[in-house]
Amino acid sequence: MQAKITLLPGDGIGPEVVAEGVKILKAIGAKFGHSFEFTTALAGGIAIDETGNPLPDESITACRAADAVLLGAVGGPKWSDPKAKVRPEQGLLKLRKELGLFANIRPVKIYPALADASTLKREVVEKVDLIIVRELTGGLYFGQPQGRQDNAQGRAAVDTMYYTEAEIARLMRVSFELARQRRKKLTSVDKANVLASSRLWREVAHEVAADYPDVEYEDILVDACSMYLIRRPADFDVVATENMFGDILSDEASMLAGSMGMLPSASLAEGTFGLYEPIHGSAPDIAGRGIANPLATILSAAMLLRTSLKLTAEADAVEAAVEAVLAQGHRTADLATPGQPTVSTTAMGDFVVAAL
Repeated sequence: MQAKITLLPGDGIGPEVVAEGVKILKAIGAKFGHSFEFTTALAGGIAIDETGNPLPDESITACRAADAVLLGAVGGPKWSDPKAKVRPEQGLLKLRKELGLFANIRPVKIYPALADASTLKREVVEKVDLIIVRELTGGLYFGQPQGRQDNAQGRAAVDTMYYTEAEIARLMRVSFELARQRRKKLTSVDKANVLASSRLWREVAHEVAADYPDVEYEDILVDACSMYLIRRPADFDVVATENMFGDILSDEASMLAGSMGMLPSASLAEGTFGLYEPIHGSAPDIAGRGIANPLATILSAAMLLRTSLKLTAEADAVEAAVEAVLAQGHRTADLATPGQPTVSTTAMGDFVVAAL
């Protein structure tokens, strides 16, 4: 197979972990006889520094020309002034909208070797294997009006949570299809006891559920879900929710695995195109030190292989290699227990290549 992959390394540790993702993709290409063409483009703070724009038009063009995109991370203290008119995160939001990336898939799986890395008891987390499906191009992050509304009474601001039935339905269909491939259970998360947008969400979700009688379905309020993720996380299979709730719940769920450095994600458009990225941020405090965990990016590359390129065996090989490396006891600093030896970012990538 021949495929074009656009790289958006971004800021902080982004370039370091993306380099390891590319290393693994090249190893897969060599092992299975595929040819991957890589193009690097600007996004985030580095794009602001070089062009004044967090997502230059050239970067959008490069992404559209690719079969898939691998992203590192964007942002950092250098660009975090809340009064700034141009921010790295604006590039991410624009990227999602421009490329139609409406469904964010965040799997949370506990590897046996890391069951004790979580702050929760082993018996609570050891059977966790869930996916959070977050709507990505609607809700508070995109609704209008949005912004400051200073007036005679003082400073004020407004954000609008806006959803159409079509946006909800397509997200729910993606979620139900995933559930069908797994344990056939779907949980829809909303705040229907308070929010009009959530009442529409629940109404449309029930309509879509009627088309999937083979999938067990339940509604849970977001505050209850946040508690159940800590109390009984292994009960969840696929969790579908709107943009802001998904943002918060997926970060909470990431702690079940012991480190955000373990969790990949996919942001999908209609068809096979997708953007893949680790869920962690740019971690500027450790950038350039060679200690970042690249496994979330490597697992994101596995999702890229499986979802956009339809290379299931290759994706399985990457995931098996990661599990083998962890079972061998190799740990980056974020995964290590006190006194346990650690390996560098590049060494962890090399161990995964060796395990392939």
